[in-house]
Amino acid sequence: MSITKEITVKVPSDLAEAYSRATDSQRQQIEAKIGVMLTGLISDKKDTIALIKQQMNEISSEATANGLTPEILESILNENR
Repeated sequence: MSITKEITVKVPSDLAEAYSRATDSQRQQIEAKIGVMLTGLISDKKDTIALIKQQMNEISSEATANGLTPEILESILNENR
């Protein structure tokens, strides 16, 4: 079982009142739906990071195929110092 933590979410007052009148079962369903939405944010971030890593690897491979070596890159980066 995962550890749960309480959070605060701002909603319009009529929604807050409806939530306060909800049954325990309804509240659990609402909390589960919010949990799914927040889990989606984590998944989106992981997908974005994976895509960026993939793109960086492709760029690196293309640069290497075109003759860019670590030494040449170092030289280019140091030109503006």
